[in-house]
Amino acid sequence: MDLTYTEEEEDFRARLREWLAAVLPTLPPKPDPLDWPGRRAYDTGWQRRLYDAGYARVHWGASATLRLIFLEETERAGAPYVGANFVGLLHAGPTIAAEGTEEQRARWLEPVLRGDEVWCQGFSEPDAGSDLAALRTRAVREGDAYVVSGAKIWTSHAEVADWCELLVRTDPDAPKHRGITWLAMPMDAPGITVRPLRTLAGSDEFAQLFLDEVRIPVGHRVGAENDGWRVTMVTLSYERGTAFVGEVVACRRVLVETARAAHKNGTWDDPAIRRQLGALHAEFAALWRLIQWNVSESEHTGGVPGVGGSVFKLRYSHARQELYDAAAAVLGPDALDLGREWTRDRLSSLSYTIAAGTSQIQQNIVAERILGLPKGR
Repeated sequence: MDLTYTEEEEDFRARLREWLAAVLPTLPPKPDPLDWPGRRAYDTGWQRRLYDAGYARVHWGASATLRLIFLEETERAGAPYVGANFVGLLHAGPTIAAEGTEEQRARWLEPVLRGDEVWCQGFSEPDAGSDLAALRTRAVREGDAYVVSGAKIWTSHAEVADWCELLVRTDPDAPKHRGITWLAMPMDAPGITVRPLRTLAGSDEFAQLFLDEVRIPVGHRVGAENDGWRVTMVTLSYERGTAFVGEVVACRRVLVETARAAHKNGTWDDPAIRRQLGALHAEFAALWRLIQWNVSESEHTGGVPGVGGSVFKLRYSHARQELYDAAAAVLGPDALDLGREWTRDRLSSLSYTIAAGTSQIQQNIVAERILGLPKGR
């Protein structure tokens, strides 16, 4: 498979680099990382700049390779990450672009690209654990609306979101994977209670949602009723396949900075640390090539990442934890300083073997869908 870039793609990279070099010095100071309303304003402001410059549409309507180049170059340049726009740009938006009606695409995609609207993700539930299909939030059809009751947990950016990509059970008698529906829920609808959840690092970008007879128009359903599991697989394919691209670039940068710190404080003299950093260098180089392979494959399958995204997500989530463990060994006592970005990132890395599907779920997907092994009993 050809993993090289075309002349047109390299031209896009050069123009993007030039634009980033001119614009990034003009950005306002970053807000407090714990201030999510402030971060929403900062993140959506950056998204509007991308929109006005013609780069926002790279998230859909452009080739997967151009998306890869965009994410790679913005991360390398130190541009703002998608932040509060994460779910809309990398999950809900691509799903609606692939599965939504013409009216739905016209209503929801442009506001996300402009930075006008922010989305959150209402998938996980308190009693379902890692078995997403065991969700119990009910949606009962009443005329032209679904009446939804239940609870969601780990709802990313719920406290600053305008919309929620929501999974509900519309047929409790169907097999658990077949009675699910994907809905777009307005976060200002009556009956929604948002309870923020504080992380180890002190941030509250997650929340628990309590839904008490929330009415959602049937026109907000993406895909057919009870076909939500298939639509969800599209969402998760993007989450596991391309959503972490910028973070891999960031990890490679952190690895270089860790090696420099090791040289400076003398821990480089420890052969165990040198071996660990060398192994991580090879690991992240291989992960980057895997990303390129997955992107190249998706170009031939309608732009939706395939099951190779599970291979990537499985290994990346563990490699990220190993990277920050290595950084902690190099930093010593300084690794306990919560004012240091690396420390906050290390705490965040602990969630990656759970987020976007646990490692155990990814192992099952790889075993069944790639290796062809029988399903577990």
